[in-house]
Amino acid sequence: MTVLFFILTETLSKMKSCSTVHRCCNLVKDDPCYKCEEGWEQHGGKCYYFSISKSSWKQSRDECRAKGGDLVKIESKVNRNFMFWIGLTDSAVEDRRLWVDGSSLDQSLIFWWGNDPDNWKGHNGEHPDGEDCARMGEKGGACDLKCWFDAFCSNPHRSICEEAGVKGSRTVTVTIKS
Repeated sequence: MTVLFFILTETLSKMKSCSTVHRCCNLVKDDPCYKCEEGWEQHGGKCYYFSISKSSWKQSRDECRAKGGDLVKIESKVNRNFMFWIGLTDSAVEDRRLWVDGSSLDQSLIFWWGNDPDNWKGHNGEHPDGEDCARMGEKGGACDLKCWFDAFCSNPHRSICEEAGVKGSRTVTVTIKS
């Protein structure tokens, strides 16, 4: 009886990691859920890691890749409420913005603030390549923290990593023996 209790306790503990738990008795139920590694936040089938340290765009991307993901790609209006480096750049070809996975920017999902992207080169032209990387966040109270800005890739900002959630399916069988 102690072994059965341990197995059920362990199973319940694992099930609580899902956002949906099916409770059943004498049934077999599939419980699909997306799982993320510790320290990552799950939303909509994807996992997000919010850095607390500030790095350049390239360093941020390298850190995301080392964790198994990449800088976040904005694919809907829902997940734009973040404030950090995002995986959008025109560093390869000026004015041709690509996501880190190589896909083009969907023009219906742009949230540029004011005149951005403006590829500013600095007050005295100290950044000849201009602003080639994109970030989200506050700039003079703009857009209630939800706007995009082009920025110098070497500027330190926090970042958001994104990776696909691992879809799992657990089969839980509860049998009551008399």
